[in-house]
Amino acid sequence: MNKIRTSLGFLLLTSAAAAFATDVNSPNGNVRLSFNLSPTGEPIYEMTYKGKPVVLPSKLGLEAKDDIDLTKGFKIANEKTSSFDESWEPVWGEVKTIRNNYNELEVDLKQPETNRDMTLRFRVYDDGVGFRYEFPEQPNLNYFVVKEEKTQFAMAGDHKAFWLPGDYDTQEYHTTTSNLSEIRTKMPEAVTFNTSQTPFSETGVQTPLMMKSQDGLYINIHEAALIDYAAMHLELDDKNMVFESHLTPDAKGDKGYLQTPVNTPWRTVLVSDDARDILASKTILNLNEPTAFETTDWIKPVKYVGVWWEMITGKSSWAYTDLPSVKLDETDYTKTQPNGKHAANTAHVKEYIDFAAKHGFDAVLVEGWNTGWEDWFAKSKDYVFDFVTPYPDFDVEELRDYAKSKDVKLMMHHETSGSVRNYERHMDQAYQFMVDNGYNSVKSGYVGDIIPRGEYHYGQWMVNHYLYAVKKAADYKIMVNAHEAVRPTGLARTYPNLIGNESARGTEYESFGGNNPDHTTILPFTRLMGGPMDYTPGIFEMDLSKMNPENGSKVNTTLARQLALYVTMYSPLQMAADAIENYERFMDAFQFIKDVPVDWDDTKIIEAEPGDYITIARKAKGKDEWYVGSTVDENGHTSEFSFDFLEPGKKYEAIIYSDAPDANYKTNPQAYEIRKMTVTNKSKLKQKSAPGGGFAISVKEKK
Repeated sequence: MNKIRTSLGFLLLTSAAAAFATDVNSPNGNVRLSFNLSPTGEPIYEMTYKGKPVVLPSKLGLEAKDDIDLTKGFKIANEKTSSFDESWEPVWGEVKTIRNNYNELEVDLKQPETNRDMTLRFRVYDDGVGFRYEFPEQPNLNYFVVKEEKTQFAMAGDHKAFWLPGDYDTQEYHTTTSNLSEIRTKMPEAVTFNTSQTPFSETGVQTPLMMKSQDGLYINIHEAALIDYAAMHLELDDKNMVFESHLTPDAKGDKGYLQTPVNTPWRTVLVSDDARDILASKTILNLNEPTAFETTDWIKPVKYVGVWWEMITGKSSWAYTDLPSVKLDETDYTKTQPNGKHAANTAHVKEYIDFAAKHGFDAVLVEGWNTGWEDWFAKSKDYVFDFVTPYPDFDVEELRDYAKSKDVKLMMHHETSGSVRNYERHMDQAYQFMVDNGYNSVKSGYVGDIIPRGEYHYGQWMVNHYLYAVKKAADYKIMVNAHEAVRPTGLARTYPNLIGNESARGTEYESFGGNNPDHTTILPFTRLMGGPMDYTPGIFEMDLSKMNPENGSKVNTTLARQLALYVTMYSPLQMAADAIENYERFMDAFQFIKDVPVDWDDTKIIEAEPGDYITIARKAKGKDEWYVGSTVDENGHTSEFSFDFLEPGKKYEAIIYSDAPDANYKTNPQAYEIRKMTVTNKSKLKQKSAPGGGFAISVKEKK
């Protein structure tokens, strides 16, 4: 019945459309984009893949305040098509060279009644479509306040979807897997953990949204180049299976403040009948502008360890004292009383510097080094992070010199606690402090409600702040890893010092009750579509009560899968997140983390099914070495593949780190095996992964 209703709606809308219609095909002909105007001047587009409907006829437009209606009453003033084909090299990435090849349709629209102009630009790629609204400078449309964007995505059926609730402040949820028609009934369960003040719609979801149709199409909706605009959510009309854009509001409820000439972000729809093509897509990156920097030699991928996991598990503390503090002389924090748990102390950080130097890591992250944590945990109204004042047991100069003597960088941590104006006021001073003390990368955080105005994390105001911080950091040649920020939209192409984001439910939640075992089989199809994630893998001790007797959480993974995540969860910023003492118990397995690179020349998606399994092979930057990783859900999986990505005529040694036969993420997570074999490009492998498990392989040429 649903199929009949949807098809009927398709026929009615198509027959009602104007006779004028334009079709644009992708370079290989698989994707077709059609555009026309309805009899009332409503812009309408539709999209097919190999003849199958992907987006049924869907309306476009914006509504603004002061009765500015940019959804209908348009005439086509001009249209033109063009083609584009280039290749470019990313500063860092999954491949050495990226091809940007598309056919474009530009439609200039005029609203005769108001004499307003709007351009719709469509770019049609072999794996999808990107489109955006453009408003040229014009006398009758200058400054306007967006009430809502009215972009529609009409689905052709009740697809299986992998979705997060439409929260304006966080993406740190378990992914819910259901049909579109079930979102309304599953939403209450999906938002159980939320404690923010964000109002939830019964059918609102976040992007990137991954779906699979009953006829085998994989469809992904997201956005690209989110600049000076609010992040897009999707509201579902679950009777007709039509999504409509829903922008994150500001503190007043407005959706955006625009002044012509101005462009919106791109709206993206990726599609294929092979899930591997979705993971391999570079369309979102391609829709962003080339790098804005004249030189990029200061931007380097980073593999790091850090003083972090012990605080996440509760073994140690960020604050110098857990006791509620009193207002002190701002230059004298020696009056606070240590509790013996403060981890960011000079001697302990030196241990991590030694460990990093011994095993070839680039940097050491230290959280809890600066004053303010004791007030924040005590919920004092007087708390403030100034980003340059260390606790008395953290000697900045001594650690700077010690790290330099070991050829290791220290990674800065800036927790803003949502006090964004405070951070901006201190930003130049904070970045200069980093430069003076040898830090070239910063992990920033935005935990808590945004103050003072009560903005949302994903509204236009905060979107502008995140980019401001990245640009300001570039002035000091600093790389940024922003946590709790808006989800990435490919901006790392333009600003490659944005080497990482969190913006999803990361490894830290394994200490807060655990992540679902299918979590890492979904994230590459959702969160990672717009850019890399600082997922912080590498946990070897799954029973966290051994770290902290008061923490009863279990890490829902096998040890072998933790190795695989360094390949399947792509990032130029990778952390070995566990404590030193846990790695020292499993040094044979830790060898893979030491070996695996963080920058690549080539990537092959071997097999993929969202929610079930992902297996990926990557070629190390500048080396004839390959690394394979596989992550699977709670059902386990057997992979069968060929090493045909290797160079013909050569022999390689493959070291396979796999789940033991009796491994299981629930009952025996630390059971693993390591074996070696000689392989060529004609070799094949059949490898079983345990429930919640996986495997990792290093492949190096035999000399």
